[in-house]
Amino acid sequence: MTESATSVRSQASRRANSRSLILDAAVELLVERGYRNTTTVAIQERANVSRGRLLHHFPSRDALLVAAAQHLADERIADMERWFERADDLHPAAAERVTHAVDLLWRTFRQPYFWAAMDLWSAARTDADLREQLAASERRLGRAIVHVVATMFGPVHSSHPGFDDLRELLFSSMRGVALTYSIVDREPDSDPHLPMWRSVACRMLDVTTNGQG
Repeated sequence: MTESATSVRSQASRRANSRSLILDAAVELLVERGYRNTTTVAIQERANVSRGRLLHHFPSRDALLVAAAQHLADERIADMERWFERADDLHPAAAERVTHAVDLLWRTFRQPYFWAAMDLWSAARTDADLREQLAASERRLGRAIVHVVATMFGPVHSSHPGFDDLRELLFSSMRGVALTYSIVDREPDSDPHLPMWRSVACRMLDVTTNGQG
């Protein structure tokens, strides 16, 4: 490899690393401080990068924070996909597969991404520029979520005629319940809605709860 090619690769690696550092710092601050209190100066200091480097990757604060939320969501989706690579072996019975998928889906609404996203959504209500950027990001994320949730439930259940309705119902309900955790302190794993979600999922997918469905 020539010295010129090595230099180009080194520069590309530094750019990729600095972008990752910036996004990681933005995610941490967005979760810790919320949208209003996460400034580009604070992100720059947390990432330990120059002002020029930060602006090279993200010309505006909103673009950076939307990218940070997307970055965190992408990581969570990748984790979910890896977890369910062995789902058929771990949960061969239909009812177990469905209830486990519901449980894991509920956990996603307790992750840092959820609170970061909700903070951005709230700010976007009165910020047209942020709303436009966030809407585009959420559409891309939405397509990825459709795929990963289908993976979670498996090909048999995700091909059921009622699956799309179930997915939307679970998402809407879980999002609403999760928001109550900002003011109510309780244990998510024993949330009273969880057995209801499991039961509704089995009924809508025609799965018997004795594991024979």
